Amino acid sequence: QVQLVESGGGLVQAGGSLRLSCAASGRTASSYNVGWFRQAPGKERLFVAAISTDAYNTRIADSVKGRFTISRDNAKNTVYLQMNSLKPEDTAVYYCAATTQYYCSSYGCVTYWGQGTQVTVSS
Repeated sequence: QVQLVESGGGLVQAGGSLRLSCAASGRTASSYNVGWFRQAPGKERLFVAAISTDAYNTRIADSVKGRFTISRDNAKNTVYLQMNSLKPEDTAVYYCAATTQYYCSSYGCVTYWGQGTQVTVSS
C-alpha cells in the first residue's frame, strides 16, 4: 500500500508560479512511477506530467510543455511539479498518482491516487 499526500496548491495570479509536492509513504513507494493529473470543474481528469522510478525520464503534456517541470527526490520519497507562467486555464484540482506503467496517461492505469490539491489562477 502506498499513500500519496499533495501540498503546495493555492491561489496565484496569472503569470505566477507554484510548486506542488507529492509525498509518498509505504514500503514500495520508490518502485512506482509518479504522475500528475488535473481535473477542472465539470471536466475529465487529464494527464499533466510523469516521472520514472529512477527520475531519469520525464513526460510533459503538450498543454503545459515549456511551463511545467516534474522532478523527484527519492531520498525524500517526494515528487515535485514546478508550475511557471500559470494561466487561468490551469485552474484545477491537481492529483498525484502512482503507477506501474511509465506511459500511463489515463485514469484506468493508475494504482494509487492522492487526495488532490486545488490550484486557482486568477486573471
